[in-house]
Amino acid sequence: MKTRITEMCGIQHPIIQGGMHFVGFAELASAVSNAGGLGIITGLTQRTPADLANEIARCRDMTDKPFGVNLTFLPIVNAPDYPGYVQAIIDGGVKVVETAGNNPAKWLPLLKEHDIKVIHKCTTVRHALKAQSIGCDAVSVDGFECGGHPGEDDIPNMILLPRAAEELEIPFVASGGMADARSLVASLAMGAEGMNMGTRFIATKEAPVHENVKQAILAATELDTRLVMRPLRNTERVLTNDAVERLLAKERELGAKISFDDIKDEVAGVYPKVMLDGDMDAGAWSCGMVAGLIHDIPTVQELVDRIMRDAETLIRERLTGLLDS
Repeated sequence: MKTRITEMCGIQHPIIQGGMHFVGFAELASAVSNAGGLGIITGLTQRTPADLANEIARCRDMTDKPFGVNLTFLPIVNAPDYPGYVQAIIDGGVKVVETAGNNPAKWLPLLKEHDIKVIHKCTTVRHALKAQSIGCDAVSVDGFECGGHPGEDDIPNMILLPRAAEELEIPFVASGGMADARSLVASLAMGAEGMNMGTRFIATKEAPVHENVKQAILAATELDTRLVMRPLRNTERVLTNDAVERLLAKERELGAKISFDDIKDEVAGVYPKVMLDGDMDAGAWSCGMVAGLIHDIPTVQELVDRIMRDAETLIRERLTGLLDS
């Protein structure tokens, strides 16, 4: 299947693996790329630029297909060594970068100088238009259903994707609620050039996370996520657990007076404990509503093959058949 995204990224299928903290290691990124999609290494999961360089090299040993790196620009005082991370990406020969968080304009000239395509993650049409105006090559349009940070406007993809198609000239992929062939075909119908999957890729055999995480996603329904940190305007969709319910109780009790210090026990340093150690109540961790559509733990190759096979069936038989009836 050819779209503007497959052409831009040099991939076979219009499927991108989202950058996920303590999930996007070389094992998963290479598996997605080998299956014909675009695997993504999560840059800031690596503690230093040297660690990222090593992870890129590890991924290069596992695949000869294109893969990318996610780099999230955080609005914090003690920022990571972004110049070092960008240089590691350049030196590693990576040709696609998924940016998120703050405006990436500062880094675009250097990335473009090295022929690196930039896909910026956006939760609103206005942010997508800004990304287009500063020179991003594509955007990942993230609907309210997504795991992680859905923004503050609460627009689901049934509205957000067609609106993006109305306004954008650069290609975009659908993110949030993506799990299967139905997700892909619907996204294409609404104007996207592919889809970005996060939570769905955690529940695969190659995902280098604790088995407890995969089983928690498998057991969850679409009713089992919660929105936390809304009073701080840093909303995150997470899978509910005891720590999350404690956090929400604090938000209800403290209201507008709440600060990050009040909830740091539930959100700080959580991901290694959950993803690597399998402590499912360690704190709040990102998970999309799409958990309700996840019913197995296949290999990445099995998942991608199934999506593409079923997408072709949907298009050629069900949709075309409706016209012929």
